[in-house]
Amino acid sequence: MHIFRFILFGLFFTMMACNPAQKIASPKSVGLNSDSLKVAEGVMQKYVDEGKLAGISTMVIKNGKMVERANYGYADLETKKPVEDNTIFRIYSMTKPITAVALMTLYEEGKFQLDDKVSKFIPEFASTMVYKSVGKSFTLEKPVNEITIRNLLTHSSGISYGWDPKSYVDSLYRVAKVGGWDATIGEKVKILAGLPLNFQPGTEWKYGLSIDVAGYLVEVMSGMPLDVYMKTRIFEPLKMEDTGFYVPKEKLGRLSQMNRFDKAGVLKSSDGGFNKPTTLFSGGGGLVSTMNDYSRFCRMLLNGGNLDGKRILMPETVKMIMTNQLPKSAKYKDGYGYGLSGEVNLTSGEYSWSGAASTTFCIDPANDLIIITYTQLMPNNFEYAGKFKKMVKGAFVK
Repeated sequence: MHIFRFILFGLFFTMMACNPAQKIASPKSVGLNSDSLKVAEGVMQKYVDEGKLAGISTMVIKNGKMVERANYGYADLETKKPVEDNTIFRIYSMTKPITAVALMTLYEEGKFQLDDKVSKFIPEFASTMVYKSVGKSFTLEKPVNEITIRNLLTHSSGISYGWDPKSYVDSLYRVAKVGGWDATIGEKVKILAGLPLNFQPGTEWKYGLSIDVAGYLVEVMSGMPLDVYMKTRIFEPLKMEDTGFYVPKEKLGRLSQMNRFDKAGVLKSSDGGFNKPTTLFSGGGGLVSTMNDYSRFCRMLLNGGNLDGKRILMPETVKMIMTNQLPKSAKYKDGYGYGLSGEVNLTSGEYSWSGAASTTFCIDPANDLIIITYTQLMPNNFEYAGKFKKMVKGAFVK
């Protein structure tokens, strides 16, 4: 009887481990070297063993098949709770491509054109001025061209985050608290519209709250709160069941802790928020998600806007998102352009972005490849993700 119970116990856990959604295909079947991927996983484990990261999740999808999926270390350092397939992570700026997709569904409905002025939908931006340095002083001038929706989605609007301690404009952001979470996004955007831009729209690239404005545009054009719109138009059709602007009470046990280094250089876990409902739906950095959920979003983009028979966007619209859309006068960085809410490698055609807590994704259409890496570390450090990506790329069998 004891042996029989032991066998049943083992069968139960074997069945639990063999979740069809997590079925791993042979790397060899898609032209990848299994040994090389194992070495990459070993490198990830070393980050955990050496106390550089608390926990990591990695995933590789090639030719539509998941060929690598691994978890390392802990979702909670103190309790030693391991990272699992359904662990929920704060993805911060990996929210941005989702917001772009949400907005572009409205583009396909004919609600706007990319070069429409933002003031057409948010009138307060018709009066927004531009900061200009004049010797040791400054002046405010009218924009040569008003901010367009394309400017928002490519970070060429002149809107920043307020992070630069030497910037006069950013000092106004901090005083006005436009980056705070204490009001609705509509209220914050209207305050933002009353502050000067850092430069003439379309002339430079600067990371900032532009995609939060784009998220508010979704609300204005659809008449729905951003969380409801994303849920009905993206999350439910793609079966992204664990993605949202906060983690509900019944799922809190799956939320990874945030991690930071203390003054002695020791990694410590701390509460990272996102554990209760919010009134501000940040299209620029407000979502939590699982790796499985985000992989479905990436697969949809790689498949030209369709996944499992659910079409979110048309292929032509996806191509716009994943190709360079920067105005010619604005430069991002050498070898890269900027699509709609994500960077584009001008040589390989890869579309990618990352989040403040050190999460990353990369979609490589030329190689039919998706690479996703998650951890929870602030301030961010993407070294582990860069190494993993490089080793996966090196695993191609020649």
